Amino acid sequence: MEQQRFFLFIALAIISFLLWDAWQKDFGPKPVQTVSTQQTINQVQQSADIPEGADIPAVSATSPSNIPHASQQGALGTNQQIIIETDVIRVAIDTLGGDVRKLDLLNYPVDVKKPEEKFRLLNDDNNNIFIAQSGFARKKSRDNSVTSAPNHNTIYKTAKNHYQLASDQQTLEVPFTWVSKEGVEFTKMFVFKRGEYLFDVKHIINNKANAPWYGNLYQQIQRKVPEDSGRAFIYTYTGGVYYSPEDKYQKYKFDDMDDKDLKKDITGGWAAMIQHYFLGAWIPAENEPFTYYSRAKKDGRYVLGMKSTQEYKVDAGSVATVNSHMFVGPKLQDMLEEVAPGLELTVDYGALTFIAKPIFWLLEHIHSLVKNWGWSIILLTLIIKLAFYKLSETSYKSMANMRKVQPRMQALKERYGDDKQKLNQALMDLYKKEKINPLGGCLPILVQIPVFIALYWVLLESVEMRQAEWILWIKDMSSADPYFILPVLMGVTMLIQQKLNPAPLDPIQAKIMMMLPIVFTVFFAFFPAGLVLYWVANNTLSIAQQWYITRIVLEKG
Repeated sequence: MEQQRFFLFIALAIISFLLWDAWQKDFGPKPVQTVSTQQTINQVQQSADIPEGADIPAVSATSPSNIPHASQQGALGTNQQIIIETDVIRVAIDTLGGDVRKLDLLNYPVDVKKPEEKFRLLNDDNNNIFIAQSGFARKKSRDNSVTSAPNHNTIYKTAKNHYQLASDQQTLEVPFTWVSKEGVEFTKMFVFKRGEYLFDVKHIINNKANAPWYGNLYQQIQRKVPEDSGRAFIYTYTGGVYYSPEDKYQKYKFDDMDDKDLKKDITGGWAAMIQHYFLGAWIPAENEPFTYYSRAKKDGRYVLGMKSTQEYKVDAGSVATVNSHMFVGPKLQDMLEEVAPGLELTVDYGALTFIAKPIFWLLEHIHSLVKNWGWSIILLTLIIKLAFYKLSETSYKSMANMRKVQPRMQALKERYGDDKQKLNQALMDLYKKEKINPLGGCLPILVQIPVFIALYWVLLESVEMRQAEWILWIKDMSSADPYFILPVLMGVTMLIQQKLNPAPLDPIQAKIMMMLPIVFTVFFAFFPAGLVLYWVANNTLSIAQQWYITRIVLEKG
């Protein structure tokens, strides 16, 4: 009876976990309503999305070619968007500020049924803003120095409207240029490489003026809370994150930005906006100090960025280059580990990361052999079951012993009726006489729970599962089974497991236990097929293992 109560507790805990996931999705942070899209050019320029202390150059309102138009961009202005294509990304960079406005992932379709429509990670659509910006901020007054510096309101020039990485090229350089009124030439050079989602952003300053130039580099990401994807019962974190060698990986939610602006000095870190499967991150030079900051704007935009703590100085007649990097792409752990320390932690396994990472490592190596993520999940589940075989054997032996004394337990319940004290004492005497530990089947299962939860997060967070095919009708392991076959199979295997275990003495507990397969089937009908496949495989192997232990091992013993 104690064992059944334990199983009931675990089942209810899992249901509570699923309900919490659903609650986060339904009642968590929502997209903020935007203000009117009729923004004037002055309102665009005077927005608080440039770090404090910046000397923002005005854009002439009398020169039509210099006026960013915002009729279709809402809170964002735009001038002309230059298209850059490599073998893995298609990028649109606006000559207004040299902002990275759009970025399509060419190897990641929006839907498995629409392979020609590529997933757009960065976007300047007013309802789903997610863009990257960089420029220079200046102190308001400094004697005997150049007073101009480009920021994300500056109009750059570039030689072509379209750049493409040729088949024989490994690197593609795209320069955006601007010349200050004093004659300082600024080149914002984007450097893209074949097969990479990491690209360089170099600011080259050629000071042809007669005075030194000073400025602080800033780099930031702007985005709005994305529109609800409508995916039931699945919650993954979307928001800001940053990393420092001292504090390691830290989340900074949209709610945190609403409550308080971030201000933190970091050397050797990075800042990013992440979502399920993908991220965009600024990675500055690791040996230079930056002040990390955030802003929450009234129109629903959130800004997370960094500004160099110390000013850069370029003497008259000198040339200087300020290097930085940006990663915009999928959360591929091996790739992220090479880009920057701690960037792989954006694949968020939570508190059980120390268990989840070895599980993913094993899953990845299995996939390298079988070349199919569905079969890899099944083989991984088999390996985990074998690893915990001895613990499971102890549990199933205890269950078998409990089943043997089930008639005597029922007789004691009928004898003592509602007298709980006498019934419990009689049951304890029975356990002692038959040498049965009522918790003997619980503790081995308790040990395994963290492993199964870690595996849950591995299957949920790994971008490798996205649009991965298994067999026949399962074309996308990250989407729900379209015909509900796997959820039904999972419910059936849960019911078989219950029949193999001793029934609870309490009729209310027995009814609840019988309802659990139905409840779980309904929940898992909306879960990604990869997760449901794991549960089906785990339940099936558990049934086989329990049958083998109770019918073969115990009978021979």
